[in-house]
Amino acid sequence: MLNIVLIRPGSTDYDVQQRIQGSLDIPLNEQGEAEAAQVAEQLRDKGLEAVYAPASQPSLETAEIIAEILDIKRKKLDRLHNLNQGLWQGMLVKDVRRKQPKVYRRWQEQPENVCPPEGEMLGEADERVRAAVVKIMKRRKEGTVGLVLPEPLFSLARRFISHCELGDLWKAPNGQEWFETLEVDAEEFLAAGV
Repeated sequence: MLNIVLIRPGSTDYDVQQRIQGSLDIPLNEQGEAEAAQVAEQLRDKGLEAVYAPASQPSLETAEIIAEILDIKRKKLDRLHNLNQGLWQGMLVKDVRRKQPKVYRRWQEQPENVCPPEGEMLGEADERVRAAVVKIMKRRKEGTVGLVLPEPLFSLARRFISHCELGDLWKAPNGQEWFETLEVDAEEFLAAGV
């Protein structure tokens, strides 16, 4: 069995301000660095062998902190990057809700059918997430690995691996767990051609 520990990156100033980050590279703030260190300590007894992260600054920085504290390898997934949310990037979530209430509501209810202005469809990010997860499963059929992912990639990976609902992507991860462990039979998963 393979345990994939999905990990949320530490906070950035955009998270604190409730701005849409999308594919913008925003560094972790002090709080985010502390959160990453705290998560590493919580993961100490999970037996993590490596931690993977997409090529985005908050995810990479979180993975580097975890790898350093746990003395494990950090692996960069160059082809995986967060959803390009186009003109929404940098905007406050409440401003999108106020200026584009119908689109905001559709994003909550059916995110697969919404494309942010000058952005990309969720399906494009979903394909990148699926490819990254499959790549990890092909390399590691057993053991425990971490995968640092921002939203909506975190939710997309959870849905792909667990076959669960996507949920409301506007909800901030505040108050949610910083990580979630998913157990998967990698050989069976890959054989199913999912």
